[in-house]
Amino acid sequence: MSRILLVLLAGYRRWISPLMRPHCRFTPSCSEYAIEAITAHGALRGTGLTLRRLAKCQPFFTGGYDPVPPLRPGRAAR
Repeated sequence: MSRILLVLLAGYRRWISPLMRPHCRFTPSCSEYAIEAITAHGALRGTGLTLRRLAKCQPFFTGGYDPVPPLRPGRAAR
């Protein structure tokens, strides 16, 4: 499942993202964040983290540096 999500994100970054003007208010960008989250935390938790991040993409949140949280103690990297 993680692999499918990563392929979809790569397609978005290659074909869709260049058609849109850059306006991400976060570092790393939301697509970079999604790739890092899914790679580190797996498909389910990584998708949840990504959705939480996308919910912040609105005028009432200032943005800035928002890294993927580290793995919880006792959890293995996926």
